[in-house]
Amino acid sequence: MTRGTTNPNRLRRMDRWIAAVHGAELRRAADPVAVDLGYGAAPWTAVELLGRLRTAAPRVRVVGVEIEPARVAAARPYERDGLTFRHGGFEVPVPGRPVLIRAANVLRQYHEGEVAAVWERLCARLAPATTHSRGGLLVEGTCDEIGRRHVWVALGPEGPRTVTFATRLGSLHRPSDLAERLPKVLIHRNVPGEPVHAFLRDFDRAWAAAAPYAAYGARQRWIRAVRDLSADWPVTDGPGRWRQGEVTVRWAALAPRT
Repeated sequence: MTRGTTNPNRLRRMDRWIAAVHGAELRRAADPVAVDLGYGAAPWTAVELLGRLRTAAPRVRVVGVEIEPARVAAARPYERDGLTFRHGGFEVPVPGRPVLIRAANVLRQYHEGEVAAVWERLCARLAPATTHSRGGLLVEGTCDEIGRRHVWVALGPEGPRTVTFATRLGSLHRPSDLAERLPKVLIHRNVPGEPVHAFLRDFDRAWAAAAPYAAYGARQRWIRAVRDLSADWPVTDGPGRWRQGEVTVRWAALAPRT
């Protein structure tokens, strides 16, 4: 059981990214089920996930899953059309294969060596890839208490795909401030010799070089820094997402060295 600390709007950055990046898969699915795994002591994140996903996929249903029965009982009064709550854990106790599983601030308390097995178990529950679909999506990451800084890994049925860094730009001193919110699989790898450390080092350098753009605001400085960073790192998104204070990089570029 996690500590369960939950604040309204804490996961807004992750939710909006999911709606933008995975909305088409949710719309195409015959039964678009999304799981909020480990929603915590209050159901706010599941309630908000439903609202945000339905802007992209009006038929989506959200199931909040918690390992603590008392939390499930407390959440039941918030059930509505498209939103239910169930007791369970990594087995993901929902019928069929979900098109989305979101696990935010869940694996932070686990050992790094346990992450791969959890990822494998959760990815096995995702909707499979087909000729016309890449399959379901697992989004696993960590954020601060009010959602200003967030880093998550996106995985498909085949395994990890990308890492996304997202922040409230007005509160950012330098990009490496996001290191404290790296997911469990990466947080202990932010040391010399590891790819994620090199990435954050280069990001800080690009941020420093983009300092003149601060005259036009933090957003323009971020966009310029990411544009320069993309010359050496496989950034997968574009200015439309950068303007949101985001940057997404291919997992293979940041994966821990064995």
